[in-house]
Amino acid sequence: MLRYFMLGGAQLAVGAAAIFARDALAGASPIAVAAARLVIAAAILLVVALFMRTRNTTAINSNERIVILCAGIALAIHFATWIASLNYVSIAVSVLLVTTTPLFTATYDAIVLRRPLSRLSMLAFPLGMLGVWLVVRGQNARPPQPGHEMLGATLALIGAVAIGAYFLLARTIREKLGTQRLVTATYSWAAVALCIAALAVHQAPPPLANTQAWMGILGMALVAQLIGHTLLNASLRWFSPSIIAFATLLEPLIAGALALIIFGERLGYSALGGGALVLIAVAIVLREDWTAPNPQME
Repeated sequence: MLRYFMLGGAQLAVGAAAIFARDALAGASPIAVAAARLVIAAAILLVVALFMRTRNTTAINSNERIVILCAGIALAIHFATWIASLNYVSIAVSVLLVTTTPLFTATYDAIVLRRPLSRLSMLAFPLGMLGVWLVVRGQNARPPQPGHEMLGATLALIGAVAIGAYFLLARTIREKLGTQRLVTATYSWAAVALCIAALAVHQAPPPLANTQAWMGILGMALVAQLIGHTLLNASLRWFSPSIIAFATLLEPLIAGALALIIFGERLGYSALGGGALVLIAVAIVLREDWTAPNPQME
């Protein structure tokens, strides 16, 4: 029973990330919020790595260092664009669209790795696109900055592509580095990239007196990032990666429920129907990844 509570708790913690982000955006701009989140998370991981008794010290070459850097930049783009999308669309819509990552990674595998897709998986793509259109068209919750719904949807989809690029890069070196070393390195590079971007566009972190914003940032870094993702990794002891991937489909539902309770954000029937189509499309692709042989395992 404990294993199910851990997996459920992980999804609840990760699903709450958008709620924390919305609070953080009340006091700072998106890139500054993303930078603060990654700096806190990376700093904690670096301290943990420093004091761990056993560490993976396998040497890496220059090409692998470039892969780590690029993965960190992709992660930075993901957090910056997804957090920015929360200014322009509802929380449920933003989280739903950012969970379309499997559609993009499957497209990469089919085109670049020449991994054939079944007819059912090929049907998932137009089904997903129809769902996205219905979601964007049918949302009636009022975001913080209304009138820019297409911009918000585009930012969320860019976030989905960026985290997909991170996964594709990370899977090439994960086995050699191990999860903890990989995450520590990529989070650190993402933090550096976001700090540079925040300075370049003159986005400062929220004032220390803004308790709401900093509680939101700490919630993202500690609850969603460290607790949520740590529990997901711990769940791999009992569940397969495919089961955990399917469980992540709960995130939009959790985020939507929390947004309804906390912010009163409601979705219209069109958006709800479109959301169901998107989740079905993603589930089809995840099932394909589960059952088909993968030439380059994650």
